[in-house]
Amino acid sequence: MDERMDIENDSGSQVIDEQKKQKKKKRFEIKKWTAVAFWSWDQTNDACPICRNHLMEPCIECQSAIDEGRLGERTSCPRAVGRCNHSFHLHCISTWIKTRNSCPLDSTEWQLKEVLDN
Repeated sequence: MDERMDIENDSGSQVIDEQKKQKKKKRFEIKKWTAVAFWSWDQTNDACPICRNHLMEPCIECQSAIDEGRLGERTSCPRAVGRCNHSFHLHCISTWIKTRNSCPLDSTEWQLKEVLDN
């Protein structure tokens, strides 16, 4: 038989729910809750498509300067982010822009959004 049972009295105006009479039991109780978050860079690529080095590592121009000792202590290479959210080493995209003014990945007109230091 169904746990929930509707009973009407003689007048038919009042409906009693048997389930409301019984004390509702908790299905479960949360004793501890730990939140987990995921994050990522606000960019669509993690390697420079021009020189193929990781964006957090120096470009090939800076690597050769480091090897020759021209940069001294500085081992990072600035990163250029375009309006299309594609990222490149600043030196790589500067060289690219000299010959064509388009993003190497999606061929849209290149517009610099920001320059970030690694």
